[in-house]
Amino acid sequence: MAGNPFFTSSDLPYELPPFADIREEHYLPAFERGMAEQLAEVDAIAGSGEAPTFDNTIAALERSGRILDRTATVFFSIAASNTTDGIMEIEKAISPQLTRHGDAIRLNRALWARIKQVSTEDPEEAWLLEKYREDFIRAGADLSEPDQDRLRQLNEELSKLSTEFAQTLLKASTESALVVSDPKELDGFDQAKIDSLRKDGKYVLPLLNFTVQPGLAQLTDRDVRRRLYELSVGRAPGNFGLAARMAALRAERAALLGFPNHAAYVVADQTAKTVEAVEEMLGQLVAPAVRNARKEAEALSEQAGFDIEPWDWSYYSEKVRQARYDFDAAEMRPYFELDRVYRDGIFFAAGKLYGLTFTERPDLGGYHPDVTVYEVFNEDGSRLGLFVLDPYARETKRGGAWMNNLVDQSFLFGQLPVVMNNLNVTKPASGPTLLTYDEVNTAFHEFGHALHGLFSQVRFPRVSGTHVPRDFVEYPSQVNEMWVTWPEVLANYAKHHETGEPMPAELVEKLQAAEKFNQGFKTVEYLAATLLDWAWHKLAPGETVADPEAFESAALEAAQIAMPQVGPRYRTNYFAHIFSGGYSAGYYSYIWSEVLDAESVEWFKENGGLTRANGDHFRRELLSRGGSLDPLTAFRNFRGREPSIQPLLVRRGLD
Repeated sequence: MAGNPFFTSSDLPYELPPFADIREEHYLPAFERGMAEQLAEVDAIAGSGEAPTFDNTIAALERSGRILDRTATVFFSIAASNTTDGIMEIEKAISPQLTRHGDAIRLNRALWARIKQVSTEDPEEAWLLEKYREDFIRAGADLSEPDQDRLRQLNEELSKLSTEFAQTLLKASTESALVVSDPKELDGFDQAKIDSLRKDGKYVLPLLNFTVQPGLAQLTDRDVRRRLYELSVGRAPGNFGLAARMAALRAERAALLGFPNHAAYVVADQTAKTVEAVEEMLGQLVAPAVRNARKEAEALSEQAGFDIEPWDWSYYSEKVRQARYDFDAAEMRPYFELDRVYRDGIFFAAGKLYGLTFTERPDLGGYHPDVTVYEVFNEDGSRLGLFVLDPYARETKRGGAWMNNLVDQSFLFGQLPVVMNNLNVTKPASGPTLLTYDEVNTAFHEFGHALHGLFSQVRFPRVSGTHVPRDFVEYPSQVNEMWVTWPEVLANYAKHHETGEPMPAELVEKLQAAEKFNQGFKTVEYLAATLLDWAWHKLAPGETVADPEAFESAALEAAQIAMPQVGPRYRTNYFAHIFSGGYSAGYYSYIWSEVLDAESVEWFKENGGLTRANGDHFRRELLSRGGSLDPLTAFRNFRGREPSIQPLLVRRGLD
């Protein structure tokens, strides 16, 4: 196809994808040409008459597939952030083709034979070589031909099911939305929020991608809260069957590859290494979390005057906060205006810690009018990369918040990073965008991922930025949350959107006093989702689940985490992390990473907090290394010791 923008590198600064030039009809031809070109490159590597070396084998693989990389990066970013019916049809068609393509490379016996012969003395090359060998073994390179054929079938079916799960869930977020005709039913929301929900004469509150919807903390009508909660937990019911099928296929695949179950297969490639290590850590948390949550439930029921239900928890939690701590989370919103949070909060903290400056680039367009592009500079004025921000919720955007790279940093290609953050903040009908405290925290969190991508200083794309184990990737982003309420940072951005007055000190003190209340709930809902993920992925090969909802209930009971008032953060039917997002048997990674995060926060506090010296140390020893060395070695180089769980227990009130 003449003029296809994917066929050549972008000539925009930092090779930012030329979104203005990209049309839906460009994708399939670019995918097809990209896959064909990479297979030809791989065949040339595998069939080379030269002795295998790092450069002519591993580095050559890193150099292969440029058209495919560009196409897939943009396509899947758009599929998540701004999809269309056409994009969804392409995704259904291309996902199994990409799976077959990946298998064609990793199950290429001649290529694998060469990789096994490569040796190198360079430490970074040796680490990458080991990663490639692990990738190929875990992909089935050593299996027999019949087993490889079955593996290909499993991978292709899983790819189709994952796409179907994600697309069903995306549609359900609007199809299962709470719809009311009378705005009085939305009592508790401010007028700006109510106005933003008006659509075709009704008021439509779409679902966000977790069990407890934010509106449950504000809506005063108990029956409306119940309806919202039931819509949330009951959405996309067809996904139960898809999930059960995927879990069974993953178990069969794990057995083919020599593992007792999918969980064991996954953690072998993570920093945890073993199922036992994960379960030991989770086992230390369940009992104290449930104990705390039960105490909280008693306090909420006392406040309500009746035994609370799941849809009451958030509402009466706010009431208890007000009664005990004189704290109302809604009082904070006028001080959290979106642009100021980024300019004077997130960017300010990055400047203090790392010497960064940010310049808006209106000349560099995104894929949607809501997208803003910033150029990022180091303290000495040298270019670091681009930061792309897409903050608002849309019907065409999947739920949650995330970071992804549009361009990976690598010295191999001389590329600087282009990283993107997506949030799902409701866009007001008019006036300023005011955030909740949780949304501010999420913004700082996702920017922590962005820093991990921006600071990458590695040779090879395979280990660039956030290309690290799943149970390590959340660690730097969680550390960045500490600056949300750091006094110098908070004072700089938490200012009233109308008067410019700083947030009152007493409100901050009330927040900090109230923060440990409800930690039992937060820990239980997280652990329930984690242990649900674990139950699905510890299924033995051949074990099937006829009733997924009954399985879900039994799994939570068996894990001793079941509480009638506290559901898992994600139920099976909308657990996108594990059934369409790459976190299968890996949702534990958030709490695993939080052990490292809590340790690191202690280090920052012990060493003076928001200083350039501290930022440089964190950047040099950890953020810049990407996946180019063992992650726990990078942590020890930063922290100076092995991690301990104690700071986490203290933080969550579980000590």
